[in-house]
Amino acid sequence: MTPSDVKATLSFSDGSPSMDLPIYKGTIGPDVIDIRKLYAQTGKFTYDPGFLSTAACQSTITYIDGDKGELLYRGYPIEQLAEHCDFMDVCYLLLNGELPNAQQQKDFDRMVTVHTMVNEQMQFFLRGFRRDAHPMAIMTGLVGGMSAFYHDSTDVHNPKHREIAAIRLIAKMPTLVSMAYKYTIGQPYIYPKNDLTYTANFMRMMFGTPCEEYEPNDVLVRAMDRIFILHADHEQNASTSTVRLCGSSGTNPFAAIAAGVACLWGPAHGGANEAALNMLEDIQRNGGVEKIGEFIKQVKDKSSNVKLMGFGHRVYKNYDPRAKLMRETCHEVLSELGLQNDPLFKLAMALEKIALEDEYFVARKLYPNVDFYSGIVQRAIGIPVPLFTAIFALARTVGWIAQLNEMIGDPEYKIGRPRQLFHGSERRDVKPLAER
Repeated sequence: MTPSDVKATLSFSDGSPSMDLPIYKGTIGPDVIDIRKLYAQTGKFTYDPGFLSTAACQSTITYIDGDKGELLYRGYPIEQLAEHCDFMDVCYLLLNGELPNAQQQKDFDRMVTVHTMVNEQMQFFLRGFRRDAHPMAIMTGLVGGMSAFYHDSTDVHNPKHREIAAIRLIAKMPTLVSMAYKYTIGQPYIYPKNDLTYTANFMRMMFGTPCEEYEPNDVLVRAMDRIFILHADHEQNASTSTVRLCGSSGTNPFAAIAAGVACLWGPAHGGANEAALNMLEDIQRNGGVEKIGEFIKQVKDKSSNVKLMGFGHRVYKNYDPRAKLMRETCHEVLSELGLQNDPLFKLAMALEKIALEDEYFVARKLYPNVDFYSGIVQRAIGIPVPLFTAIFALARTVGWIAQLNEMIGDPEYKIGRPRQLFHGSERRDVKPLAER
């Protein structure tokens, strides 16, 4: 990283000496002001709740321009990747920096395929959970527990360990998610099958039974594969930052990814598509399409506390590029399954139409986001709403691993240690009990 010729000068109105701060330029995106020496020279910290104006790392993986509605993985637009690649190609890209050639693609696919089975004792581990446990509670335990089963790949400072842990996590997440699902519905686990693609294998483990052979539907497999691609990474979001912060202590990769799973569980993050579907089901219970006007009226009323879930995005101030792709897939899946007239999906499409045309939503750029459409697609495919976030975690695992590996390989990386603005009591002495 070479500093720019231009510097930022920080001056103080209390007569303290000013200081020059180096500025670094990214390939694209905002410049950053280097404040690492600020405390040593001034005794002051910066204050940035939520780190909304703070770059905590340098990265070459994912770039987002929220104003333009642009998402790039290693420089490639998400639209092109979703159109021309499958999820395994995207995994290879995120991990290695380039798309695979034909031989690399074949070797990587094979490497992942032969690691899809999990230790048989995982089944006994699952039995410790209640049958009605939330899938994310189960996934947090299972992913963290992998370090107990695969302790030959837990040293993050060993490149070989990192490589095998990456393959194991990517390969085994679909198996674990499907096991968590089968456990909660009381069905037998379905073992992976090596002659299927990554995503078709997942669909079979989810929906197959020992009674009859599961035949993957190409349209539905492609839809699920696209969900995986669109959720594979999203720069320094809450769960990715959690993985980096957790991993900065030198903990094993399985523990760091389990921390990401736990963070993703939050309704403001990975739970957004679950919240969007729950909202649709609430509207449906209270009158459906006929009452949609009343619902929209409540959304516009600031005093009503009714929120529109699955619309707008914290980062994208324009249309979410992933939503456009997921919209195509959504309509394709509903058509394939003949669900256009299903009451819930009719309601969803009516809500989409209002949001894209109503001046209130257009002016505020409250467009349907990727969570809105991916929730509808997953519901149509037959995935229960509580499992949505677990599937998000499955897809995001490769991004978390790529970000973790990048951090470990960064010569500037240090254990994370955010600072604070302390507003508590000043130093005081403990009084005897009788005087308190």
